[in-house]
Amino acid sequence: MKRKIIQQLKLWKDNPARKPLILLGARQVGKTWVMKHFGQAEFENVAYINCDVEPLAKELFAADYNIPRILLTLQAITGTKIEAGKTLIIFDELQEVERGLHSLKYFQENAPEYHVMAAGSLLGITLGKGQSFPVGKVNVMHLYPMDFEEFLMAAGETDLCDLLHQPDWEILKILSLKYIDLLRQYYYVGGMPEVVDCFFQHQNLQEVRDKQAEILDAYRRDISKHTTPTESMRIGQVLQSLPSQLAKENKKFIYNVLKKGARATEYELAIQWLMDAGLVHKVSRVKELQMPVRFYEDLSAFKLFLLDCGLLGCMAEAPASQMLVGDSVFKEFKGAFTEQFVLQQLVAQGFSPYYWSSDKTPAEIDFVVQTEHRVIPVEVKAEENVRARSMSEYIKNHPDYQLKGLRISMMGYQDQAWMENIPLFAITKFFG
Repeated sequence: MKRKIIQQLKLWKDNPARKPLILLGARQVGKTWVMKHFGQAEFENVAYINCDVEPLAKELFAADYNIPRILLTLQAITGTKIEAGKTLIIFDELQEVERGLHSLKYFQENAPEYHVMAAGSLLGITLGKGQSFPVGKVNVMHLYPMDFEEFLMAAGETDLCDLLHQPDWEILKILSLKYIDLLRQYYYVGGMPEVVDCFFQHQNLQEVRDKQAEILDAYRRDISKHTTPTESMRIGQVLQSLPSQLAKENKKFIYNVLKKGARATEYELAIQWLMDAGLVHKVSRVKELQMPVRFYEDLSAFKLFLLDCGLLGCMAEAPASQMLVGDSVFKEFKGAFTEQFVLQQLVAQGFSPYYWSSDKTPAEIDFVVQTEHRVIPVEVKAEENVRARSMSEYIKNHPDYQLKGLRISMMGYQDQAWMENIPLFAITKFFG
């Protein structure tokens, strides 16, 4: 498999001002594979330790933060000779060892010549609970499920992937049926690496769903293991509500879907836990489309998306016949899968999307993203009616904002005065 983050890791490796790197991401997005693959490709050797399963790991930082002693102990545990510039040191599941996270500060201060990476499926939870974090002493990267381009590469369709980075929209139009067929597969399979590998190795759709169900079960076990029974119940309720929340016409998160009379104060910690674990993405409402967008954030209204469209399909028990045959998957369930797909690609590109809705009318703009230079309203229109009325009206009513919208639909590329239209499969082309 090819993961885009490898290129970022190469830049980190060669940066003389680099710091120990924390790789954040949900369970099963491929953190361990990425770290090991990167180490094997770019270094002479790798000193890898999984702090969750190695009983001696707790001895590493128990006595003190003396780096020579830690390196010697690590060398003894892993059986790997550790040399600065030649060895990649990997602490996996670092949150399982007391004082482990804080040790990264001392690597940065006292041994910056070593390349150190750390990761953990619940590292985000650990940070969320306020465990001592080496502020300013580490670099942080995020790993997400494979995006559509990475899925194309896993499918062996490197040429199709490369074409998404060419300026020629006409050739994409000619090949659109092939892209759309692969897009259907991506909706069903999603981007969890083990599931993607299973799909292309065996082409067994039931096996894909079984793998997805195993991942969801692992998430539920994490929830039960690391929270109180009351917290666990509430987190589970939020997670299980996502298919029905996203299948609504208005995808704003509604607490009453969880249970009658549910209040925000009951569930805000549950939602935060899911966010810290990397399992959901919160898309907050904004009141205005001006820079910086965060100034106009309305914290009381938001949408919640799952981390992966394949897992969403598994949770919703969406049948393969509905997702892989015809175009119904793009527009059914009030466009839930298509909005989930777009959100997933935007997040993988490094954006933190918002959405806009009117205080007075049902008007809504699906996503709002801020680039270095402008704010872009984004409408997702996978159904036959591609009229982006809400976006059109907003732009027309706010000429001083100088907005140009983006419509993502099943149609080919169009460039109009007030908006551009791009095909659904080419999101990364537009933002890349």
